[in-house]
Amino acid sequence: MTENLLAGRYKIVKSLGEGGMADVYLAIDTIINREVAIKILRGELGNDPVTLLRFQREANAASKLNHPNVVQVYDVGTSEDRHFIVMEYIRGKTLKQLIQLRGALHKEEAVSIMKQLLSAVAEAHRHNIIHRDIKPQNVLVKDDGTVKITDFGIALAHNAVQLTQSDSVLGSAHYLAPETTRGEAATNQCDIYSLGIVFYELLCGSVPFTGDNPVQIAMKHLSEEIPSIREFNPSLPQSIENIIIKATAKNKAYRYQSVEEMLHDVETCLDEDHLHDEKIVFQPPKDKATTTVVMNRFDDNIIKDEEEKPKKKNKGLIAGFIILVTVAASVTMMYFGGVFDYLTRPKTAIIPDVSNQTIEEATQTLTELGFIVNEDITYENSSEFADSLVIRTSPSIDSEQEIGAEVSLIVSKGPSFIVENYVGKNITEVQSYLEEMNIEVVVNKVSSDQPTNTILTQDILEPGAEIDPDDRKYRIRFSVAGEKEFVMMNLVGKPIEEAQKTLTDLGAVVELEVLSTEGMSEEELLEIEKGVVITQSQEQGTYYIQSEGKVITLSYYE
Repeated sequence: MTENLLAGRYKIVKSLGEGGMADVYLAIDTIINREVAIKILRGELGNDPVTLLRFQREANAASKLNHPNVVQVYDVGTSEDRHFIVMEYIRGKTLKQLIQLRGALHKEEAVSIMKQLLSAVAEAHRHNIIHRDIKPQNVLVKDDGTVKITDFGIALAHNAVQLTQSDSVLGSAHYLAPETTRGEAATNQCDIYSLGIVFYELLCGSVPFTGDNPVQIAMKHLSEEIPSIREFNPSLPQSIENIIIKATAKNKAYRYQSVEEMLHDVETCLDEDHLHDEKIVFQPPKDKATTTVVMNRFDDNIIKDEEEKPKKKNKGLIAGFIILVTVAASVTMMYFGGVFDYLTRPKTAIIPDVSNQTIEEATQTLTELGFIVNEDITYENSSEFADSLVIRTSPSIDSEQEIGAEVSLIVSKGPSFIVENYVGKNITEVQSYLEEMNIEVVVNKVSSDQPTNTILTQDILEPGAEIDPDDRKYRIRFSVAGEKEFVMMNLVGKPIEEAQKTLTDLGAVVELEVLSTEGMSEEELLEIEKGVVITQSQEQGTYYIQSEGKVITLSYYE
């Protein structure tokens, strides 16, 4: 990398996190002096065609979208065999962190967040992009309440070639649509199901289903109804629960057919005329003739037999056929859903959320689950987590890892140093303070009407930038008002007030001296001119530089 810059322009500042296939860094775009987030594919994965294609998919998917609630992609490229995506840097936290800090949100705030998410996903769907991994961990929340969806790492265009069979069941088990678990092709309704689970979590403070492993959680999504959100909070209107019921319906025929349809209901759910809606109940279609209805509990497909036969023999055959179909469907679902693969591979566990714990507490929690905690601790500045508390782990929280896997802790070393706006302040005081923070100060003196040593502009480090005071790689540049310089003019005979103002306007320090008339005769007193410059200490035509302690003296008679 040229001068330690990625692609000759991006200066890496610090790590922001680690994902399954890439690491994310805060960087400075040195060409336009802008903070950016850069996702860099891990070097060893650049040779894996499936991983590389998945990484390129993310870049292509996100770069097609220009929406206020989608993290903007600025640049995509490769530098010295390092594949990277340059994105908008969002100051704030993830939606998951917000929920963990505050628990269940007020319905008005939850509805506001859902409106933004739905609007963003609708834009993606209009570009034929299915996100497939919508979850609070992939939603960033700015300080002003704006939310932005990120991480299109497994997004799939409708006409894209599927990478592998298992690629169809990627995503997080807590938010995964039942049909995705069965290995069916992804559709827009997969995202709608995930959005319904996110809405539930916003209002409840937790996901509807938990389990010891992803398969248990996926099975619950396949076979169990989503718990009633109104049982958790009876004050919520039925219109809100209806949205969750319809978004998370097992049968796609009952689910919202488009994100726009769901967005319309979210936008109107708190209206007065919807506060007393009846609860949605899905009824299977009925024929006039008596029919036997078989529900495959994994996919909700309704299999109808012909009109029930009166004979017991036929009933027995039908019952046997039902059992055979159910068993066959279950086995097929388990095969394509990856259950058999799960049972034969090494035992795994989900990395728990150990953020905000001490190193000792986090180590004990992870060790009890069978993980090995790396003794080398990585320390980072954090304004959210107190000194010596865990910020995150690598691999990341909520990721599934084999028992015995090594887990590294990233620990807070206290808040970052926040760069202020130093324009208008004296460079002497500011320079001393910043150099104590290990910041290199570059000063350019320029001519100005401002008092000497006044800071006129600052760049490289803009106001509000967060930096690590233990790091010596930061630099800030100031333009500062320099000493005043001019060619001395002849002021003898000029009114003293006018002469003084002329010099002061040029930046000079002026001292007035009253000449004594003691010992003068009456004739001499009559001849002197009072109130005008008699002598000047700086001769006409000389080059004068105003420096500290230096003055120009003007003498006159009163």
